[in-house]
Amino acid sequence: MQADEIHPQAKAAVERQDRFSLPHSRRATTVLRFVSRVTMRIQNRHNPRVGTVTDLTIPGPAGDLDARLYRPDADGPFPTVVFFHGGGFVFGDITTHDWLCRHLVRESGCAVLSVDYRLAPEHPFPAAVEDAYAATEWAAANPEALDGTGDLAVAGDSAGGNLAAVVALLAADRDGPEIDHQTLLYPGVGFADDHPSMRDHAGIVLSEADMAWFNECYFVNDIHMRNPYADPINAADLSGVAPATVVTAGFDPLRDGGRAYAEKLVHDGVSTRYENYPDMVHGFMTMREVDRAREAIAAVADDLAGALTGN
Repeated sequence: MQADEIHPQAKAAVERQDRFSLPHSRRATTVLRFVSRVTMRIQNRHNPRVGTVTDLTIPGPAGDLDARLYRPDADGPFPTVVFFHGGGFVFGDITTHDWLCRHLVRESGCAVLSVDYRLAPEHPFPAAVEDAYAATEWAAANPEALDGTGDLAVAGDSAGGNLAAVVALLAADRDGPEIDHQTLLYPGVGFADDHPSMRDHAGIVLSEADMAWFNECYFVNDIHMRNPYADPINAADLSGVAPATVVTAGFDPLRDGGRAYAEKLVHDGVSTRYENYPDMVHGFMTMREVDRAREAIAAVADDLAGALTGN
């Protein structure tokens, strides 16, 4: 499940991140979000080109949601991938995942609708789930607004991977919208303190304190953590959900939870491709300096293209 050591490029990226620890207070969280938005605007100036990029708002259950639509450099219509960013349900936004979304568009030939959802601790569970599901319903009902074919997938990384999996489960339980594929990148699902990956790798990108803070902010209490719409590993039956791609990283504390979810999908008869990158870390697919990130994006983009276009 893991290599002898972290890949040098990923290790260098982790060392740069370690210079700035995540805050575990509401006031400091607000400050870091602001700093992140400013920093990402600068970093994103030279991101890969796609056909068009359109900022828009879409209706949500508690007000409009900001979203960004990326279209390929080709003639539409295109299949649509609704994307949810990571950040522990506390951090992250459209700008933090602009680089990843652009690469997904270029590699898959699909349009990507990146959605901002309400963040904890101001908006704990189930606010993010409600926003993610509403955004997916809207995308399914309004393909013409997205230059879409009507073919639809959900995707996300980390906390966003959790949301993509939950949306796929909700769609199965509520008989819609129809989702053709789910792409879960090192998702925050099924993790437990006694997993070897938690024991061995907490402190690499994600510390025990970080994860405890995210859980406190989002789940609020243990009762919510047992809700299948908070963590879909708790679902009694996954047999109706969309086919899946699940990606994990060898040195990620969340690795074993992601693998357990992939195994549950397979057990329940869901067509699933699972891939673990043994020398990578949590969040590696957003690390611009890591060559393996582009390889992994290309691989999941192939899955999306196959599921949504038949290519």
